[in-house]
Amino acid sequence: MIWTIIVGILAGFIASRLFKHKGSGCVVDLLLGLVGGWLGGHVLDWLGITWAGTLGEIGTAVVGAVLLLWIVSLFAKK
Repeated sequence: MIWTIIVGILAGFIASRLFKHKGSGCVVDLLLGLVGGWLGGHVLDWLGITWAGTLGEIGTAVVGAVLLLWIVSLFAKK
């Protein structure tokens, strides 16, 4: 449980920086990383890509979080 929280925060933070998203705090980064991990896991599974280990978990969550930020930005445009 603690490891999931750490990976979620780290992945959300990395994705925010890669996407140049304004930092919204640790809780938002955690949610972004957790949902990103779920989304990234499904997307990479559909593509037949599997990453193992700690870096694989973080990478999968970052991919999903960046994808999530991209989807949100499509609807947030004015």
